[in-house]
Amino acid sequence: MKRRDFAKLAGLGAGAMMLPATSFGKIISPEHLLSPGLDVGQKKILADVALNAAKGLGASYADARIGRYLNQYVFTREDKVQNVVNTESFGIGIRVIANGTWGFASTNDVTAEGIKKATEQAVAIAKANSKIQKEPVVLAPVESHGEVSWKTPIVKNAMEVPITEKVELLLDANAAAMKNGANYVNSALFQVNEQKYFASTEGSYIDQDVHRIWPYMNVTVIDPEKGKFKSRQGLSAPMGMGYEYMTPDANESIEGIGGVTLFRNRYDIVRDAAEGALQAKEMLSAKSVEPGKYDMMLEPNHLGLTIHESVGHPLELDRVLGYEANYAGTSFATLDKWKAGDFNYGSKIVNLVADKTQVGSLGAVGFDDEGVKTKKWDLVRDGVLVNYQAIRDQVHMIDQNESHGCCYSQSWNDVQFQRMPNVSLEAGKEKYSPKDMVKDIEKGIYIAGRGSYSIDQQRYNFQFGGTVFYEIKDGEVVGMLNDVAYQSNTQEFWNSCAKICDESDYRLFGSFFDGKGQPSQVSAVSHGSATSRFNGVNVINTGRNI
Repeated sequence: MKRRDFAKLAGLGAGAMMLPATSFGKIISPEHLLSPGLDVGQKKILADVALNAAKGLGASYADARIGRYLNQYVFTREDKVQNVVNTESFGIGIRVIANGTWGFASTNDVTAEGIKKATEQAVAIAKANSKIQKEPVVLAPVESHGEVSWKTPIVKNAMEVPITEKVELLLDANAAAMKNGANYVNSALFQVNEQKYFASTEGSYIDQDVHRIWPYMNVTVIDPEKGKFKSRQGLSAPMGMGYEYMTPDANESIEGIGGVTLFRNRYDIVRDAAEGALQAKEMLSAKSVEPGKYDMMLEPNHLGLTIHESVGHPLELDRVLGYEANYAGTSFATLDKWKAGDFNYGSKIVNLVADKTQVGSLGAVGFDDEGVKTKKWDLVRDGVLVNYQAIRDQVHMIDQNESHGCCYSQSWNDVQFQRMPNVSLEAGKEKYSPKDMVKDIEKGIYIAGRGSYSIDQQRYNFQFGGTVFYEIKDGEVVGMLNDVAYQSNTQEFWNSCAKICDESDYRLFGSFFDGKGQPSQVSAVSHGSATSRFNGVNVINTGRNI
């Protein structure tokens, strides 16, 4: 499933009927979501079957991942429930190194016999591939963690909340939008629980319980006389949290520009739907933007996508090395730029960090999928490119001896490989609010929320739209705009970053479906930032014919 397709999918009348069952597992009852599954002792015994079998067959290294992946999707439209789907996927994946070469196999037959067969297959694949392997796999050393566990720090497990309560909340949001003039509205709630157990021949036995949640909403208002319509997506962000994210909290709401309400660690979907209908109605009469150079004021829910595409992807080491060229392209941020030690990625106030430990983020885990304890590290410091994202068999290529801990697989059935961690822009150090930023802008545009986008295969030249747009003149917001998109290239854009609001405005954007690899896999990742200003950015009008 591609990222761009998913937003469309969530609004389809078929709802979850369009979700491929083979990708998410078998359909189960909601009660089964709460069944305990295997205990840690049973997992260790089964994992050792794989590890011992691999060593007996000549593997120099092996790891086993026992995974139970639970999902619940609730879809509504106007005053109706479209679908509720509960799925479970359970199995084991075994990865080995034999004759200096990787091999992988998986099975949903999680018995001693089934695991032995899968391990034999993994070793056989490695030995067969070794005949054409040019250089042996080099693994960075990793600490043996023994028996440890980690869990997303949730307040309320979303799977334990009755479906009726979730449906009522979504229908209340739909009703609020309809009351304010929406002609159509659809909403959805996605909940994920990854129960993952990792074991390796290096002595780690790691049990993790990962929770994620994503409320989705979209409203549409029609002007039948003019034959026009406008839609406004919800301003939520997928989060690494429990159902507490769906509990409104005034302290977690932020008043944006133009009356837009933004949300941090709590989300009020009813309020967002009600305001969304009013804003969609306002869009029907808003003026179309005049193309030209503007100072762009970008809020975190919007800027996160720009970070994802122009920083997260180009600094994946496998992409830099050309391993992704056939499917997703390469990167302008080549090794020679990093080795020079002075490549100017952005202005001096731009500090971009990778962080797999960030509380509330989608990418937060205690250990990655090859048993490396997660951490935070710099990618761009004071505007200069200083590092990439790399895993155990890659870091030696950039003269480092410690994995960054960003290896991930979407399921037990897929091999783990380097995936984007949370990549974020650090907030400004001095006290500075979005209202202060408006006062400092003579000619600008404020953008909240995500929209359509495009970026080239080197992650350099790009174009981004948004959800809502407001014009700023001489330090004041003067009205809503339509048809806005900005164009730039990565280096020019980040060097135009002139001001960043402080920590009080810092928020997360996220994606459940970041696609990569062949066969393609998805991963969940967040990007944090505070509202930021970029000077002199080229704005085009997307509504005019060329």
